[in-house]
Amino acid sequence: MTIKLYDQDSHCRAFSARVLTCQAAGEGRWQVTLDQTAFFPEGGGQPADQGTLGGAAVLDVQEVGDAILHTTDAPLSPGDTVQGELDWALRFGRMQCHSGEHVISGLAHSLFGCTNVGFHMGEDTVILDFDKELSPAQLREIEDRANAIITENRPVTAVYPDPDALAGLDYRSKLDLTENVRIVTIEGCDVCACCAPHVKHTGEIGLVKLLDAMRHRGGIRIWMAAGKLALRDYQVKQDNIAAISAALSVQQPQAAQGVQRILGEMEGLKEALKAARQALVLEKARSLPETEGNLCLFQEDLDAGSLRALANAGMEKCSGICAVFTGSDQAGYRYVMGSRTVDLRAQAKAINAALGGKGGGQPTMIQGSVTAGREAILAYFQ
Repeated sequence: MTIKLYDQDSHCRAFSARVLTCQAAGEGRWQVTLDQTAFFPEGGGQPADQGTLGGAAVLDVQEVGDAILHTTDAPLSPGDTVQGELDWALRFGRMQCHSGEHVISGLAHSLFGCTNVGFHMGEDTVILDFDKELSPAQLREIEDRANAIITENRPVTAVYPDPDALAGLDYRSKLDLTENVRIVTIEGCDVCACCAPHVKHTGEIGLVKLLDAMRHRGGIRIWMAAGKLALRDYQVKQDNIAAISAALSVQQPQAAQGVQRILGEMEGLKEALKAARQALVLEKARSLPETEGNLCLFQEDLDAGSLRALANAGMEKCSGICAVFTGSDQAGYRYVMGSRTVDLRAQAKAINAALGGKGGGQPTMIQGSVTAGREAILAYFQ
């Protein structure tokens, strides 16, 4: 059985070990077992450690039964003593996130009776699922208290209590465990069954930030970051807010108001453009000639209301069908067709079949879209 150095000291980042076995595990892959290891195998929601063993890169670590299998990109010789070294930046960032998650989950449980029913650690964020909904004010209270606990630098311990001691503990756990239960305790905040390595004091977490939340299966899903991931998230957002404030010529704290101002101006411009287009449509409608047979019109950037208005005006000026199109040969065309003399609902199938279209409506007016080009449309209605 491999000695779990990560259980004894979560900050052990380099070690020596004897190679017990090495077996091929596919092209360019080997699985290695050691007499002891500081590499944490995937578990408890935390991904496996990475690093090096001797001259080989450690790509994955899994615990299968009593064996801890290190997947490497080169073989190692059984009986040799090798040096192992973790990718410490990766491991420590994950410990920050995992310990930060325990602080958040412990507070959600003690303050609001929430049970953690899901946990996933990604590359940029940690996802937490709780079985109860939490309001924005409650989430802010959890976040504020969590960061206060971090600054107090409370001790974080991990032990395997004996069965009698375990039976007397009130601890959080997703599974009904009875033996070899590892209990991680954050003083005055959380007691939880967990197999993963953690920081030794909450101060090492640095900070926690709740990034987003949404209702999820009767409870809430929260996205959070801690430590260097939280700092990275802040830096990215800082760069974005700086760019936005510069583009809007406002101070950073007023960026949201600046965006609202621009959106209001855009809405005003949209209304003005809509009015101008409607005026253009009315003017075009007035200038339409009296026509025997069909009338086929193309106009750029018409909305549905303007299409109908122009078709209504055109059907009064022709004895056949007034067909109004907006769009392009590349993107296709939307249409509205009107007629006082032709049952368009009855003719819709034939029109759409001829022009590669779809749509329908009433006997006096139909609407839809076609894929045919402008020349083909004109030829059809001529």
